[in-house]
Amino acid sequence: MARRRSAHRYLALAVAGGMVAAPIMAVSQGRPSLNLYGATGVIDMPSGESQPDGALTISTSHFGPISRTTLSFQITPRLSGSFRFLGIRDWNKNIGCLPNCTGTDQFDIYYDRSFDLKYQIFDEGRYMPAVSVGLQDFVGTGVLAGEYLVATKHVTPDLKVTAGLGWGRLGSYGSLATPLGARPPLNPGSGGNFNYDQWFRGQAAPFGGVEWAINDQWTLKAEYSSDNYDEEAGKRKTFERKSPFNFGLEYQYRDSVRLGAYYLYGSQVGIAAHFLMNPKKRAGGGVQGPAPSAITPRPSRSANPDLWSTEWVTQNDAGDILRANLDSRLNDDGIKVRSISYNGTSAEVRFTNARIDAEAQAIGRTARAMAGSLPASVEQFEIVPVVNGMAVSKVVILRSDVERLEHAVDGAEQILSRAQIVSVGAAESVASRDSESYPAFTWSIGPYARLRLFDQNTPFKAGIGLQAKGRLEVAPGLLISGKVTKLAISNLDDRPPIPDRKLQAVRSANYFYDKLGDPAIDHLALTYYHKLSPEVYGRVSLGYLERMFGGISTEVLWMPTNRRWAVGAELNYVAQRSPDQQFGFKLPQEMYQTDGPGIESGPSSYRTVTGHISGYYSFENGFHAQVDIGRYLAGDVGATVSLKREFENGWKIGAFVTKTNVSASNFGSGSFDKGITIEVPVSMLFGTQTRETRSTVLRPFGRDGGQRLEVDGRLYETVRGYRESGLTEQWGRFWK
Repeated sequence: MARRRSAHRYLALAVAGGMVAAPIMAVSQGRPSLNLYGATGVIDMPSGESQPDGALTISTSHFGPISRTTLSFQITPRLSGSFRFLGIRDWNKNIGCLPNCTGTDQFDIYYDRSFDLKYQIFDEGRYMPAVSVGLQDFVGTGVLAGEYLVATKHVTPDLKVTAGLGWGRLGSYGSLATPLGARPPLNPGSGGNFNYDQWFRGQAAPFGGVEWAINDQWTLKAEYSSDNYDEEAGKRKTFERKSPFNFGLEYQYRDSVRLGAYYLYGSQVGIAAHFLMNPKKRAGGGVQGPAPSAITPRPSRSANPDLWSTEWVTQNDAGDILRANLDSRLNDDGIKVRSISYNGTSAEVRFTNARIDAEAQAIGRTARAMAGSLPASVEQFEIVPVVNGMAVSKVVILRSDVERLEHAVDGAEQILSRAQIVSVGAAESVASRDSESYPAFTWSIGPYARLRLFDQNTPFKAGIGLQAKGRLEVAPGLLISGKVTKLAISNLDDRPPIPDRKLQAVRSANYFYDKLGDPAIDHLALTYYHKLSPEVYGRVSLGYLERMFGGISTEVLWMPTNRRWAVGAELNYVAQRSPDQQFGFKLPQEMYQTDGPGIESGPSSYRTVTGHISGYYSFENGFHAQVDIGRYLAGDVGATVSLKREFENGWKIGAFVTKTNVSASNFGSGSFDKGITIEVPVSMLFGTQTRETRSTVLRPFGRDGGQRLEVDGRLYETVRGYRESGLTEQWGRFWK
């Protein structure tokens, strides 16, 4: 105990000395730094600050036997979350069980996944420090589990001090008391459960640190850690913890990369790299594309009354001429005019957008083209985007507003306040339709990558090759689409540990599909879209719907144009495809399960009915919530809750949790399905105009419970960008 009190005194002296010795420099406070856990913090301890709203960081850190890779996201200005992958070498080397180790002791390298949440209670003020409360590894095996209350304050612009109180592993060294009662023992079971009965329970211990920004690039850090590393340094002796003090030097290399080197716990040298991204920003150098055409205002009616005449409507070929002129103006933007109808004072244009990734920008480009092509008597523009043959909404804009507000400082906001966004039916009154629109064939060939993450043997597996995609629009709403892939380099045939299956091997069969499906028909389907009423959409898809399942999928969506909510229903009858991903449905015996709930089975086959009722809500701050209730691919029944944040430039970052009637023991490691989704527009990656995106799902394990059919072109994501809330979110790009 005397040793611990002495350590506390040393910490107090070090902090006080740092406050006195640090020179006062006119250095901006800058972006808060990250710790070795990839969360906002000092070195190994958290701090009270938060990252800028929307910040996305990827961190990798290594010291002694411990490696951590973390994805962190500032969900709101106060709330942040982290997903971490941990590796600890020499896990079973010193515990005397070799060569007959079992359970978690069987691994030479122990891999674990964890989730964190942190909430900033108070912002830093003149006298008030930034104060945060956090949960570390709050859902998982609990290897990293700890809770904390922490405060950070700038003493000078370049010197800040952090002090906090930790529980769990953050309360394992130098503990003072158990203010909230004893901490019950952890029973991780299959892992992945919320350890809420442990939160802020047990011994509490203080921690703290000092950060000195020498200049805009270099930062010195010192820290007193309350983590005793009982499991790693104590029980398993993977390294020697000699001291609670840590020291570090960090270098800010450009705005997007921060590097660090550290001396830790009196015995270890550590390194870290943090990659910092801001999804709110466009790609460096912007997105290349044609500049918007300038708008030439019409002369006044009194100055040129003949120009305002409506006699042009009697000309037989007026519609064809106007449509051709509009099409020519919009061709470079990837916008295709499908039809035009008009009278003397208004015109309705229906178009498809193949390239621009912001729906509001496509509306703006169309309005510009109409202002430059239509006779002066046309004052009202009715712009109707068409997606997969379905007219989604109608944007009504006055031409005089377009002419007057093009260069106004708040022109986008003003024109939005004057515009109307209303529902539109499927029927149209057409003066001219493009007779050559159908059939339309598009195709592409390019690089392809498939990842398989986080299995216990090899946590990172990947294959790289080529994919060819094609799409044939046979008629409005009727299309055939397909994708073929061929790997060139891959380690995906490295077999992961096979779970003790209680369910049909749906997603846990990834290994078979990765190994045997090369080349593979990932997708080949006939889809029909139809608008059933002005606010009700329908879809039917038939064929090889995804790489693992084929069959028929039907969907209906009720989505009022001027509401933030939508309701949908989906029903599917599918069979599991052969792992070679050609044209068969025969399964190897290793994948075949005959005693699952409600399974239709035949010799080496698996067929099932799956479907969901879905509710959607779009919040005003870019957040989108979705709840799906129904039956999943393995025959289990339950619900998925998803929350996603979408930025104006197209980035989408979200998280989901699925809980079904499959028990934790039957589900396997992780107890239930959960994960993080990231979707990045290709235009952000390469700076070129395209509507394509690249997405990934980070989930702890590929299990079978709570797995939904992966169908391309589900209705909500297909059409929501052109309803009122979707257009409003991106309206700032109307004039782009």
